[in-house]
Amino acid sequence: MGFKMSPPSFYNEDQQPEIIKKDLGKDIIAEANNDGTIYLDKSVSESSKLGKEAISHEKVHLDQMERGDLSYDDNNVYWRGKKYSRANMKEGAKNLPWEKEAYKKEKKS
Repeated sequence: MGFKMSPPSFYNEDQQPEIIKKDLGKDIIAEANNDGTIYLDKSVSESSKLGKEAISHEKVHLDQMERGDLSYDDNNVYWRGKKYSRANMKEGAKNLPWEKEAYKKEKKS
């Protein structure tokens, strides 16, 4: 008999993800990581409007990873069982399926 393992729980309402300040490079504000942390570019304040929006957006990706819908490695992004080559995409583009949900929820925050 097989069973499906649940992805690790990254955080709950009582425990927020760790925000790590880092130089992320040109045009990158924040990144959600497989380990449940969020990188925020060192030039952006967590308390600024931009910082809050970026963190809210990346929390959606952490939720997607926790649900098992989203994962990634150095070469690909995996969304609901489908593989997307990172070489053939503009990361963060609003038309990517995992980004649609994040941008939609970001606007509600």
